[in-house]
Amino acid sequence: MKIGFLVVTLVAVLVHVYVLWHVYQVLPLPAWARWSVVALMVISLAMLFVGFSGIYDRMPLGLASLCYEVSTSWLIVFLYLLLTFVVLDLGRLVHLVPREWLHSNVWTAGAISVLIGGLLVYGNIHYRNKVRQPLALGTAKHLSRPVKVVMVSDLHLGYHNRKAEWQRWVKMINDEKPDLILVAGDIIDGYVRPLLEENVAADFHRLNAPVLACLGNHEYITGIDRSLDFYKRAGITLLRDSTITVGDLVIVGRDDRFSRARRPLKHLLAGADSSKFIILLDHQPYKLEEAQKAGVDFQFSGHTHEGQVWPVSLMVHRMYEKAWGFYHRGCTRYYVSSGIGIWGGKFRIGTRSEYIVATIQPM
Repeated sequence: MKIGFLVVTLVAVLVHVYVLWHVYQVLPLPAWARWSVVALMVISLAMLFVGFSGIYDRMPLGLASLCYEVSTSWLIVFLYLLLTFVVLDLGRLVHLVPREWLHSNVWTAGAISVLIGGLLVYGNIHYRNKVRQPLALGTAKHLSRPVKVVMVSDLHLGYHNRKAEWQRWVKMINDEKPDLILVAGDIIDGYVRPLLEENVAADFHRLNAPVLACLGNHEYITGIDRSLDFYKRAGITLLRDSTITVGDLVIVGRDDRFSRARRPLKHLLAGADSSKFIILLDHQPYKLEEAQKAGVDFQFSGHTHEGQVWPVSLMVHRMYEKAWGFYHRGCTRYYVSSGIGIWGGKFRIGTRSEYIVATIQPM
């Protein structure tokens, strides 16, 4: 385990050195200015790790949010710088890219800046445009009337998705006039302090329908006791390896896979009324066959973010049986959401932020 960690750390350091060296080489600036740019990039990276120490909670809220935004956005900038320099180096090796393009070249530096800057602007605008995903779920089971459910996952409320952003989402959800709101985990990003300081819990009480949720892995990262306290303040009905009947629906919420105490799904459904439409909330979409075997009608999950940006999305699709979207497995239907919010930099490139509006009705 220690060897693996050391190898990963060494690779990460070498990759950063590779990118920073290329940045230094390509900038058409005096040496002191080039070193200043490299230093700012190193500081941006360092702020990300400094945040894990808890220092953000001791900063003024606005400054902590700025540091969080800058440091996590740097990861996206770094990714695209890495891809750009790899492509240029490969081009140089096969004699398609002249060597001088990579050394103090105003045109190369300008093109890279415009390309990545344009991607970031597009990605931020695209992130802020929340996609409404309608979903029709017909069933042969008895329903006294059609049920409208708004489903969201991965809100990641905290230093970057602040109170004003959440209030905008509350309005979008209320405009749907749902009968029920289901949340598939990761309501909290990693820090409770901004939620308490801005009284974000109060805005959950403005939602015009009952809110039921399962836990995500970030609730554990935050600190499970603090997360549970926030859920209570917000009036959220937490389904932590538990089941509840709401009208003609049975809602099952699993504890996150992060928890060692997580119970098998078949145990949770042992006493459930199988004549009712069964919805499972499970944050991480692993082992989808379990829901199928247990007789679940519909499973809603999140967690993947569909990778957030390309080409990470390509890797995420290889990691999961279904990384995003609607899916069938036997008689069980699934929807894996890319999330309404996001972790880290607010950019969606090749993916989307979404909320699901499901109508459950007799066939």
